[in-house]
This record gives sequence, structure tokens and C-alpha cells, in this order.
Amino acid sequence: MFEYFPGNYVWNLGVVATLNSGGLIDEVDRACRPIRAAARAGSDVGTSEFMAAWTAVVDDLQAQAEAEELAGHRRAAGQRYHRATNYLIQAERMQSAHSPDRRAIYQRCLDLAQKTFDLLDPATTRVAVPFEGALLPAYFTKASGIAPAPCIIMWNGLDSTKEHMYLSGFPHELAARGISTLMVDCPGSGEALRFHGLTARIETEDWAAACVDFLQRREDVDPARIGLVGWSLGGYYAPRAAAYEKRLALCVAWGANHDWGTVQKRRLDREGENPVPHYWEHVLWVWGENDIDAFLKKAEAVNLDGVVERITVPFLIAHGENDRQIPLAYAHRSYEQAVNSPKRQLRVFTPAEGGAEHIGLDHLPHVSVFIADWIADTFGERG
Repeated sequence: MFEYFPGNYVWNLGVVATLNSGGLIDEVDRACRPIRAAARAGSDVGTSEFMAAWTAVVDDLQAQAEAEELAGHRRAAGQRYHRATNYLIQAERMQSAHSPDRRAIYQRCLDLAQKTFDLLDPATTRVAVPFEGALLPAYFTKASGIAPAPCIIMWNGLDSTKEHMYLSGFPHELAARGISTLMVDCPGSGEALRFHGLTARIETEDWAAACVDFLQRREDVDPARIGLVGWSLGGYYAPRAAAYEKRLALCVAWGANHDWGTVQKRRLDREGENPVPHYWEHVLWVWGENDIDAFLKKAEAVNLDGVVERITVPFLIAHGENDRQIPLAYAHRSYEQAVNSPKRQLRVFTPAEGGAEHIGLDHLPHVSVFIADWIADTFGERG
């Protein structure tokens, strides 16, 4: 993996994710160069400096985009808004859960993303999934081709948002294959957490049902071909949902988070890498807990033993051989237990080809293209 900040895994992961989501190396270098010394103090210290340095680049890009927009250069403006969204959402992800400016910064990310859609990508629109008297904010990227089209529900993980999913380019890979995408801020993530106070839970089939209900009401979606993809912690969320929500036509675990509870105990013992700075503060926020012991007790149930056996649809597990957060053994465990899937596949990405790090962030396009092709093939087999 490219390591701009030697020895600082968390910051390096953010840099690599940014570059593999459309960031330009010159702009990323300008954002990172002022904070090289700060990175040596570890991932938690210096995140405010990280935000300041990256925001300076965002400010420049937004000013350029506004000038291009005034000149009538809609595509040039949209491209700059797109990259500004990318840089700001990565910097926002690194901040403390209790950072006083976090909501305002995230709102700016939403505004920049909307400008991207307006000027560059009218196929993507903002939608909301009704859920238990509240809403799950989402983006819908409409497939090219004839409707009704198959559709993938995409779920994020512990610290990503629907903006990260959109910026990854994966929805556009699917759209090019005639498949729409619904990118959802699940409880515990994105707007659902920041603005609506919805925290994570064990029973992910609850919000899976809400997503399927929403899509089956749309005339442009084929109700018989709705699949589910979850990355990172979504590698638990998605298989759990597919085990119990039987209207789903396929499932992808993009990172095999088979036993996330044990991962938390390993992290408490400083084994493996954390995905974000201020880690324990972050997980308590996501799961709505005030005490680490209570959180760890709850996390024990974030486990797919006895669950993946219930999956009765095609099931893909994609995992990096060098994933430093989630052990590769969990990918094999999910595969071995998914005995009732009519089409189960384990795809391990190696360092030689790329995509070997957590959810393939070191070579994200390589992994996303493989997954998009698997989904297209599987929907095609279904007719």
C-alpha cells in the first residue's frame, strides 16, 4: 500500500482511499505536505491539523468550481466539486465524534455532493428510505438502459458514508452494466447518525426490509432483482440481512466481517489496526453506548456463526489477503458456513495484483470492477 505517512496506518488508509476515489495526486500532496510532521505523533494526535490542511485545498477547489460555474463551464465545475467532496469527506471521517464543527463540516460535504450531481451526474439523486418513523438518507444512481432495472442496495461500514460509496465509482460501474444503486446511510453512519441520531444495531434485516420496500415501490426497479452489498462492517450487516430478508436476490460481503465482536477484543489488546482515529470514542458513538464494557458485551453478538447458513441466494465474499483490520480467516469461515447458498464464491485479492488491504482500498477500482462483473453475471443468470 502507498504510505505517504510512514508508520501511520490510519492516515495512510485515508490517503489511499482518496486517491482511489478520484483524488489527484498533486492536490492530495498539497493537503498532506503541511502535516507530515504531525503524522509522526500517531493517528489520534493532529487530526485537527489534518482537517485544516485538507480544508485549505477544498476551499481552493470550491472557489475554482464557482468561477467555472459562472463561466458556464458546468463539467469543469462539477469535476472540482466532486474532488472537493472527496477530500472533505475523508478529512471529516478522521475527526473526533465530539468535534464541535463536525455536523457543519458534514453538511458542507452534502452541499458539495449535491453540486456534483447537479452539474456532472444527473443520474444520481438524493432520496430517503422511510424507517421506523424516521428516514435513512440515501443516493440513488439510475442505471443506463431500459427500466425496470436490477438494483443493488449498498451499505457502508463503521466510519464510511454514502458519499464514500458514491465517490468510489462503484455505482457507475454498476450503471454501465445496466444496474442501479441505492447507497444508504445505515443506522450508525453518515446522516442517519449525525443528523437523525440513529445508532447501529445487531438486527440489520430491519433496515434491509425498509430498503427493499422502498425499491419495490419504484417503477424503474425490477422487484425480483434486488441485491445487497456491504463493505467493511457492512460485511457483517449485509450477510446478516440476507440471511433473514428473503426478498434479496444476492449478497456481497466486501470484507468478511464474520466475527466483529472478537475484532473489538483484539483491538482492546492492540492487535490489528484501527480504521479511524479516536477509535473507542467513535465506536461508542456509532453503537449508542456510553461505556466500553457495555459496548463489548453488545459487540459479542456481531457474529455470523449460525447466520450465514441461512443465506439461500448467491453469496460473494471478497477479501484482501493483507487486510490488517479483519483477519483473512474470517473470509474462509463465512465461505465454509454458507452451505445453503446456491452460488457461493470466495475471492481473495493478493498483494501481487492489488486490492490486498482492507476492502481493497489499495486498489479499489480493481476490486470494484470484479464485484460489479460478478453481480452482473449473477443477475444475468437469474434472467
